[in-house]
Amino acid sequence: MLSALLQVIIIDLVLAGDNAIVIGLAAAGLPKEQRNKAILIGIIAATVLRIAFAGVTTQLLQMVGLLLAGGILLLWVCWKMWRELRTTSEQEHDATEALTGTDIDADGAIAGHAKRKTFAQAAWQILIADVTMSLDNVLAVAGAARDYPYVLIFGLVLSIALMGVAATFIARLLQNHRWIAYVGLAVILYVSLEMMYRGALEVWPIIKSIAALQ
Repeated sequence: MLSALLQVIIIDLVLAGDNAIVIGLAAAGLPKEQRNKAILIGIIAATVLRIAFAGVTTQLLQMVGLLLAGGILLLWVCWKMWRELRTTSEQEHDATEALTGTDIDADGAIAGHAKRKTFAQAAWQILIADVTMSLDNVLAVAGAARDYPYVLIFGLVLSIALMGVAATFIARLLQNHRWIAYVGLAVILYVSLEMMYRGALEVWPIIKSIAALQ
């Protein structure tokens, strides 16, 4: 149980920060007055989506085959996170500057290197990121704490709280301490592989039964 709890906390920390960074990247190309509005909308949307997904994902994972599918989806999430961790420091600076509203690299501009975009473009990018990353977060927590209902509830509440209250702070923390993100990536990879293994064990008897009917 303690192991599951630690996994859930690390997953929530890393994915909340990762979600915030993606929101910051999408909003970085906007003027200041629109940037803050886009970031606020993104964080609120991510919080609401986590609540919505939490209500259905835990039930869906009880269905045979969906645990395996969830594990495969998390494996893709790991690949996506690995690629994001390899982004340039310039992109990270732009995202963090946009989130915090401070000129971190003292170049006289906030997110000055970001490509300019319209509010609609930024909002669309943020919405897509929020949907996928909220689902990723809930899936990872459900996979890590599937056998411990109280840990599962704690993990889902923590993910909602972190996204709604501390996402910007966590994003800054992950930028300053990259090793935390790599630890989180390793934990999510472990959870995805375990979900795939347990899902395969559920599916295998059905495959054998179908093969026997041939």
